Amino acid sequence: MRALGQVSPGFEKLLPVFEEALTASHGAGCALNIRVDGKEVASLWGGEARPGVLWAESTSTILMSCTKALVSLIAAKFVSTGKLDLDLPVAEYWPEFAQAGKSKITVRQAMSHHAGLSALRKPLNRSDVLDWKKMVHALETSEPLFDSNGPHQYHAVTFGWLVGEILCRISGHPLRELIVREISQPLGIEAWIGIPENKLQATALMQESPENPLAPPMGSEHWAGLKKYELEAMTLGNAFPYGPITPTSGFNDSEIRMAEIGGAGGISSAPALAQIWSAAADAESVKLVNQLVIDDMTRVQSAGDPAIHMNPPYPTWGTGFMLSSEARRFLTAKSFGHDGFGGQVTFGDRENKVGFAFITNDMQTVNDNRANSLVDALREIIYN
Repeated sequence: MRALGQVSPGFEKLLPVFEEALTASHGAGCALNIRVDGKEVASLWGGEARPGVLWAESTSTILMSCTKALVSLIAAKFVSTGKLDLDLPVAEYWPEFAQAGKSKITVRQAMSHHAGLSALRKPLNRSDVLDWKKMVHALETSEPLFDSNGPHQYHAVTFGWLVGEILCRISGHPLRELIVREISQPLGIEAWIGIPENKLQATALMQESPENPLAPPMGSEHWAGLKKYELEAMTLGNAFPYGPITPTSGFNDSEIRMAEIGGAGGISSAPALAQIWSAAADAESVKLVNQLVIDDMTRVQSAGDPAIHMNPPYPTWGTGFMLSSEARRFLTAKSFGHDGFGGQVTFGDRENKVGFAFITNDMQTVNDNRANSLVDALREIIYN
């Protein structure tokens, strides 16, 4: 499938690889934007953002877990200005969090998936996740599922309220305002956690990729024992649907998109995201974060087999940021960012001053090589 957009001289090899990724997106859309040394070297896009609506260069989409890295960038800014100490207990900033045996859990543990709150012991509903205060109360009163000093367990959705409330307590501003104040406005781009209603129709709709295997039924043996908490980390009980993506449910639901869901509900475009990660890698005129803080936050905190066993390869995290690993290859060991369910990949690379963003609305769950192939092509261009 033919792509729209342009690549700079020396980066031409990206075009055929992107067109392969576009073809592999089954008529849905995807976009790639890459910046090197603060200059755009690739902006490519194609396919459909919504049925009958073509993807444009400025098209935004749901970022899924790439959102966590944006929240982590805000935290990094607060560390840079002395407002946040990652090694203090969460309860120093959010006293009510100390309930149910959580008084010693540190901010760093919370940000690196060691808080034991990947799922909650009581099921929640859609109305709960639309209400920030209800989610905060649920986290305050919940007993951790796992020991914070033991193996990590990925906080697929709860991360956003857990880390977001710390930032809100420090700043006095809601998360939807913080992303604008701390990231979007300084860079002159658009990125949201809780998109304004008047921007909804310009965003892509997620679609179920036709090659996705059927998910195990909710009541099956697959989700028995501890595994049920892996399912509930994604659904929170009854808050998010389980199963095939539909045009109006889950993160296609307009109210969900307008809510502050900092674990998965961020929305932005490929050019904006590449600029964010270029700035995070210290390649833009706007100095987004202190690089000594990034040194600290990109030290490995969580790796290997999690509390609920999974088969390798395993992802690796620093403090909030995903790091390069066999499970998710970024450009180099100096890269940091996050991937997201369905194929989204965003990161900055400090070694080469790169900002990278690949986004899509063809939500693939297995054998998705689209972003990997683009990262590999970029690596070959830079190092050969």
